[in-house]
Amino acid sequence: MATATHSAGSESHTLGKGVEPLRAGKGYSFLLRKLHSLSGIVPIGAFLIEHILSNFEALKGSAAYGAQVKFLNSLPLVRVLEWGFIFIPLAFHALYGVYIALRGKSNVIYYPWAGNWMYYTQRITGYIAFVYIIQHVLRQRFMGISLPEHPGAAFAKVQHELANPWMLAVYVIAMLAVCWHFSYGIWLFCAKWGITPGNKARKRFGYVCLAIGIILAGMGLASLYAFVGPNYKDTPDEVAPATSMLIVPASQLHG
Repeated sequence: MATATHSAGSESHTLGKGVEPLRAGKGYSFLLRKLHSLSGIVPIGAFLIEHILSNFEALKGSAAYGAQVKFLNSLPLVRVLEWGFIFIPLAFHALYGVYIALRGKSNVIYYPWAGNWMYYTQRITGYIAFVYIIQHVLRQRFMGISLPEHPGAAFAKVQHELANPWMLAVYVIAMLAVCWHFSYGIWLFCAKWGITPGNKARKRFGYVCLAIGIILAGMGLASLYAFVGPNYKDTPDEVAPATSMLIVPASQLHG
């Protein structure tokens, strides 16, 4: 029986250590995507809800709106909270989101399925939110009168900006885009993190997310109307913020 043998003069080849295959749950990309997904809910999503609720105070008038701005700016370590839980996470989420979107490829033309359209609209609304938030933060937080020092000027500052029909249109479009982006982001977060396993659970939760988006968008649009509607026209440039203290007339103090 013949056997295969290596001659003494044949060259021996030493195999080097191979590259470890990429497995799910490993690598910087996986970690960054998880952080990106999480930051969209906490703290950015939480801040969005707070921001819409605060703006909803505009329906009560300029004094109530100024009181809300004053309260937020009187929180302990407010600047640390502002940068650590709003500006920095928002910058990371926005920039990495743009990076992900630019690397992705939409195929709604070839595969016009619901999931592909969701993928496409999530990225389009992300671009809109990215541009809008930059101009909004610059104009309302860092340009013009400083609202932390003059909270009573907050209502008039927004009102003057929305007096321009083009800016009003930008705010309306951005409000709808941001609320859609956030509500669908909640759905994606729960799907990716295993909170809603199975198609049935995800379909049902989709209706919940849709309701959340509609409610937030409705509140946001109502707040915009408060600034441009007839109820508070010609608001002074600065008003005294309202207070929750009950002021009792002096005549009633002594019975």
